Amino acid sequence: MDTSTTPNVDVAALDDTHLVRFLRSIMDLSNPEFYLQVLVILACLGVAWYLARCLRQRFARAQDHMGLLQAVAEQTFPILAMLLLSIVKGLWQSRFSAHLHLLDLCVPLLLSLTVVRALRHMLQRSFPHSRWQGSISRIFSTLVWVWLALFLSGIAPEIIHALEAVGFSIGAQRIDLWMVLNGLVVIALTLLFSLWAASLVENRLLGVTEIDASLRIVLARMSKALLVLFAVFLSFSLIGLDITALSVFTGALGVGLGMGLQKIASNYVSGFIILLDRSIRLGNIVQIDAQTGGTVTQITTRYTVLRNLVGLEFIVPNEALVANIVQNQTFSDSRTRVATGVSVAYSSDLEKVLPLMESIARAQPRVLIDPEPRATIIRFADSGIDLELGFWIGDPENGASVLRSQINLEIWRRFRAEGIEIPFPQREVRLLKE
Repeated sequence: MDTSTTPNVDVAALDDTHLVRFLRSIMDLSNPEFYLQVLVILACLGVAWYLARCLRQRFARAQDHMGLLQAVAEQTFPILAMLLLSIVKGLWQSRFSAHLHLLDLCVPLLLSLTVVRALRHMLQRSFPHSRWQGSISRIFSTLVWVWLALFLSGIAPEIIHALEAVGFSIGAQRIDLWMVLNGLVVIALTLLFSLWAASLVENRLLGVTEIDASLRIVLARMSKALLVLFAVFLSFSLIGLDITALSVFTGALGVGLGMGLQKIASNYVSGFIILLDRSIRLGNIVQIDAQTGGTVTQITTRYTVLRNLVGLEFIVPNEALVANIVQNQTFSDSRTRVATGVSVAYSSDLEKVLPLMESIARAQPRVLIDPEPRATIIRFADSGIDLELGFWIGDPENGASVLRSQINLEIWRRFRAEGIEIPFPQREVRLLKE
């Protein structure tokens, strides 16, 4: 037999893998230690499941503004199971000096389960409304389980060695494929963790009702930007890249912002100005021009969303709100005056008509008592006397068309019941004889 063509396989390394130990322990069914390990594992898993269930019930009754208790509750079972198995394994080996291959295999399995659950939770919290969140979560889970299989089979060191052999040098710095892949993983995990932490901070800030809504939004945006920036620099340091080399990139980015991204940068700066000076808040009714206006439903660092009464939404760049004149109907006071007009005949008793109109307005639940409704005489027109009924409402975001229609309908009913005539234009035509 020609042994020169036989591949050099490290039999000792393969013999020491967790997978081989597990297979040997499975095949040695006559060993009582195998069944004892199975009983210990089942007992530890049962205790961990019971403790995790009690903790989840306790966390469910507690107030969780940041969502941190939910994150802990999802990881309690695998973490408690790992701790119990590690304690049992240490006590067993210190007393009997036995090889516990089955327990050695359960610890990395539970660790992988913890990592998968943590990644899924961070993705759900960081991107709650993203359609691709489920696909990315499945990809991350697959990568974790594949890497665990490679680790247990002993193939992982060989793959790492092969990836390290593929590389190139830039000056004194050598970059290989393993460093690139490792760096991408570190950057992705660091950014994901920073986005998750930013979502916790944002939920906490938005739950503090003592702070103005605009200030809460700007604090949440700033905390998210700072955490992401810190994560980027930290990930570069972890993979061994020199942060000072980014000065060239930041200089080029500054030139790009000054030339090609001027409008975008202006919108972002305007967004922070709006959030800080609180000139426009969530729920304000603003009017930019004859066609653009509505209730402010969302304020971001680049644009503001307005929704009008018919459901149309306008995405307005923040620069337009800072550089132009904006009519804010609820800037300092949410109360808004609404008016409706009607004409009565010259023969009508105005001292009776005006109080009647005011009582009709006061009967509506949306009409404010202070300032009180007021009916006034506008002009003496050709066909009758023009009157106006003015009243105030405290919820202009709900619109005034329906309320105005209800008041007009009630005015028509009461006028008809009281015999008050609403005139219509009349023309008298005279024929002159020649």
